[in-house]
Amino acid sequence: MHELAIAESLVAAVLERTEDQRVTAVRIRVGRLSGVVPDALDFAFEIAVAGTPLEGATLEIEQPTGRASCRTCGQDFGLVDLILLCPCGSADVEVLAGRELMLGSVEVA
Repeated sequence: MHELAIAESLVAAVLERTEDQRVTAVRIRVGRLSGVVPDALDFAFEIAVAGTPLEGATLEIEQPTGRASCRTCGQDFGLVDLILLCPCGSADVEVLAGRELMLGSVEVA
């Protein structure tokens, strides 16, 4: 489960900036095309925060949809999953957004 490694990295990044402060919430952006399963990440986060100042903190996950551009017809369109097909039927698309995985903000007590 790569979500555990992501959660551990997330906790390490937060602790690097907050040190011993009690953290109550962590907000992240996980694009729908990132390959990360939000429920698995939430579960892994609970494991990764055990015994740290983040223990008990909530993990708030924003899931932006993907966007792509068709190289065949030039249309920009939204993606909700990894099926990279333009409405025109072409698979020659460039993904513009939806693969992000980033720490947005942290709330401390």
